[in-house]
Parts: sequence; C-alpha cells; structure tokens
Amino acid sequence: MAQKEIEIVVYGAAQLCPSCVNLPSSKETFEWLEAATRRKFENQPFSISYVDIFNPPSDETKAEFAQRVIDEDMFYPVVLLEGKIVGEGNPRLKTIFAEMEKHGYQAN
Repeated sequence: MAQKEIEIVVYGAAQLCPSCVNLPSSKETFEWLEAATRRKFENQPFSISYVDIFNPPSDETKAEFAQRVIDEDMFYPVVLLEGKIVGEGNPRLKTIFAEMEKHGYQAN
C-alpha cells in the first residue's frame, strides 16, 4: 500500500494545442486518465485534478505551473505527478502507472 496519497494534476485548456489536433481534448484526457487510474489502483487513495491553464485556481503553485505551460509552449495536457512531469500532449498510461508504482502503489 502506498505510504502517502499522491497528487496527479492534469493541466490543459478547452481548445486543443496546435500540435495536438487529432488528439482528445485536455478534459477528455483527464476523464480517461482518472477512470483508468482508479481502475488500475482500486482502493488506493490518490487525488487527481484538472487545471485550466487559462483560468487557473488561486493555488499559487498550480497557477505558476499553468503559466509555465503557456510560456514554454508545452504540449498540453501536461500531467504532473507529485510535481514531476510524467506526460505531455498525449500522455501514456504506462509511464504514469510506472511512476505511481515508484510511490508504492500496486496495480490490481
């Protein structure tokens, strides 16, 4: 069982990034990622949230990273797991799951 509840944050926007034309929207990616992660790590606590980079929350850390996504022209959605970028543009479940396992999560 994981030691501490990790936080996954998906940064994205309503409109697709120019290089991501044929990919799902950031919000669709977030919903797909949340469903897949909850299935894979069932009954293991973690939080997953979505941040609109053009309308970030008052949380300073999240607002600063949202600005960084814009400033650095990152391909969004950008997936952060405990502050580490684990996916950009078209995030891979395998990469995200491997990072969760490093934090003590066990796949079902």
